[in-house]
Amino acid sequence: MAKSAKSTISGFIEFLPEQQLVLQEFICRIREAYELHGFSPIETPAVERVDVLTSKGGESAEREIYAISRLLGQQDGADVTDANLALHFDLTVPLARYVASYASQLSFPFRRYQIQKVWRGERAQAGRFREFYQCDIDIIGREQLSLLADAEMPAVIYDVFRSLTIGDFIIRISNRKILRGLLRHYGVDGDTSAASVRVIDKLDRHQQSDWKDVLIAQTTLSPEVVEHLTEFFFSADCSTAETLQWLSAHEAKADGDFALGVEELGAVVKAVGELGVPETHFTIDLRLARGLDYYTGTVFETLLIGYESIGSICSGGRYDDLASFFIDEKLPGVGISIGLTRLMAQLLDKNIVKPRASTPAKVLVTSLDKKHLPEYLNIAKVLRSANISTEVFTEKARLGKQLKYAVRKGIPLVIIAGDQELSEGKVQLKYLTEDFAQKDIEEIPLQEIASRVTEKLRELSLSWNAW
Repeated sequence: MAKSAKSTISGFIEFLPEQQLVLQEFICRIREAYELHGFSPIETPAVERVDVLTSKGGESAEREIYAISRLLGQQDGADVTDANLALHFDLTVPLARYVASYASQLSFPFRRYQIQKVWRGERAQAGRFREFYQCDIDIIGREQLSLLADAEMPAVIYDVFRSLTIGDFIIRISNRKILRGLLRHYGVDGDTSAASVRVIDKLDRHQQSDWKDVLIAQTTLSPEVVEHLTEFFFSADCSTAETLQWLSAHEAKADGDFALGVEELGAVVKAVGELGVPETHFTIDLRLARGLDYYTGTVFETLLIGYESIGSICSGGRYDDLASFFIDEKLPGVGISIGLTRLMAQLLDKNIVKPRASTPAKVLVTSLDKKHLPEYLNIAKVLRSANISTEVFTEKARLGKQLKYAVRKGIPLVIIAGDQELSEGKVQLKYLTEDFAQKDIEEIPLQEIASRVTEKLRELSLSWNAW
């Protein structure tokens, strides 16, 4: 019988246990930061109607949507809409449907977070996947939404990435109205403007010396407009205050969108500072565009300093009318998203994150004699009651092999108890290093085992960190 292929499909990733533990701890810390800022959890179905998913994403989103169907085709009696279903490619469009559906039952401004997998049919390549976790927050208003909601996004980003301790980061902030108004000032509007914004959003992938050539090759913009754009992008590389002052004096301020965008940007960055985000961690970057069509105002991206080649590790922005496809009521919102799977893969690849263990267990209870198995299981029970993750070695093996097992899995503490120790109501507690150092062994009474192991883990700073 022929064997089935054991490799994963291109673009779909599987992590080893030690990597998955880091991913889960990332999710835990992100969730804690979101809830710290008062966001409530929701979950929407992985499958939505095609017309829902294509309502606001534009042509670029349509190219990425995975349609679904039954392997044997439509069956008698099945819902005829099954032929028009697809996997969600992000969590923002399903959120719009969700809020429109439950608007009468929600409290506005509605603050939600959502941590789920999404699927995108894009070309698989290094650091990009077809299936990945997104960790989103959004604030949705009814008819109106204060710019303070926009300013809250960098405050949450700041708390999230400080808690993840993966290095220094910078939050880039801009406003789409500025770029749209600038293009209109130079005679570019409508579809040409929208298409140009999508190209500008990807300029960071190229050398700055090539930007003019890229804009001329990939847009219908005239060389004169391209010259104005590149001059605009490179002239604003200064402090926040100086950039705002320069924008206020720009010739495009006569355009209503441009002037409003500058005003909104000034209000947002002022509030970001008041919310406790230091200027070392955010900056105005007018080159920031964001490619999805539904963004209408403030936009965000976050870069890891020293690893800018990774790309944005958190992005999002303001959308003023996302739910109009579902409800005759204006529901403006602002949100951010962390593409967690992609971020994890990049952090692991560049050794920014180094997993410490392939198990959550902090203690291995070794087995020296099968007759003492009830005592070993009871020791584990006592430790687990103290919220200490514990594994019992139940297979027949010499002690040396059991210690090697603990080292390989990254379990820092082992408990050893034979006839003599148990007859005296004691156990040996040993801290394992990769070379099986014997210097850190102590005997402790059974009744003190939970308190002493807890203390030892605290000394070693090994209570929770997976990396």
